[in-house]
Amino acid sequence: MPDGTKGTSAKAARVSPRFGELPVLGPAGFYRLAYADWGPPDAHQVVLCVHGVSRNCHDFDFLAADLAASGMRVVAPDLPGRGRSDWLSSGAHYDNDVYLPAMAALVARLGVPQVDWVGTSLGGYIGMAMAALPHNPIRRLVLNDFGARVGHTALRRIATYLRVAPKFRDVAAAEVYLREVLAPFGALTNAQWQHMARHSLVKGDKGWRWHYDPAIASNFSLLISFDVVLWHLWDEIACPTLIMRGEDSDLLAPRTVNEMLQRGHAAAAGDVALVEWPGCGHAPSLMADDQIACVRDFLLRP
Repeated sequence: MPDGTKGTSAKAARVSPRFGELPVLGPAGFYRLAYADWGPPDAHQVVLCVHGVSRNCHDFDFLAADLAASGMRVVAPDLPGRGRSDWLSSGAHYDNDVYLPAMAALVARLGVPQVDWVGTSLGGYIGMAMAALPHNPIRRLVLNDFGARVGHTALRRIATYLRVAPKFRDVAAAEVYLREVLAPFGALTNAQWQHMARHSLVKGDKGWRWHYDPAIASNFSLLISFDVVLWHLWDEIACPTLIMRGEDSDLLAPRTVNEMLQRGHAAAAGDVALVEWPGCGHAPSLMADDQIACVRDFLLRP
C-alpha cells in the first residue's frame, strides 16, 4: 500500500474541521450527538462519513480533508457512546433503533435533501439500513468492508478486544496496542498510527483509556454466535453503491460480494461496483491516497 500521507497531509493542513453538536431524543431522554464538519457549509454535495463500532469521527480526517478540498462538505459524527458524543443510559440501547434516528436528526440539521454516505463496518450497516428505507436521503453509498452477510468469526474477534478495557500510561503505549488489534487496517504510516492513537484515547484519573463507552461491548457480544444476514436490506437498496473490501477481510466474504453484485435493485441497474484492496483485512483505513482517490472518484462520478 502506498504512503497515505503524501497527498492528504498537505490538504489536511489547509482544511480544518469545525466541531458541532446537536440534541437527539433517545430512549431515556435527550443526549448530545457530536460531529466534525469540513468544507464549504453551502456546498452542493454533502458527504456523511460514519465510523466503526469502537472508532470515532477522526478516522475520516484524511479522507474528509481531501473531499473538502475538492469542494464537498463532509460531516462525520461520533456515534452515541463514542468520542465527544454522550454515553447512553444502557448498553442495550446501542443499536439501529438509536443510530438511525440520530443520523436522521443530523441530516435534518444539515438542511440538505440528499447526502452521500461513506460507512466503515458499523457505519456501513447503518448506511445500508437507511438506504433500504422508502424516501431515504442517500444519493450514493460507499460500504467500506461491510455487506449483506457478516462473518461471525470477525464479530467474535472484534467483541474480544471490545471486552478488554486497558488503561495506558501514555499515548505511545496505546499506539503499540492499537497496532496489534487494528493490524487488519493495513500498512499505515507511523504518522497515521500516531494520529489514530491520539484520537482514540481520553485521559482519566488512572491513565489513558479508549474514548468510547465500555457498555457497547455487552450489546455487540450478542451477535457473535452466527453470521449476521442482511439480504432483506441489500435487496431494497437502489442507489449507486461502491463496495470496498480488504482482500484479507474476515468480515466480508468474497462469495457475499459476488452475490451482492448480482442481486438487489442497485445490482439490477448496474449500479454496484467492487474494489478490493491488497495488504489489509477488516477494514481498509481510508487513509491511503489510492483508497481516498477511489472514494473521491466514485462520489464525483457524473
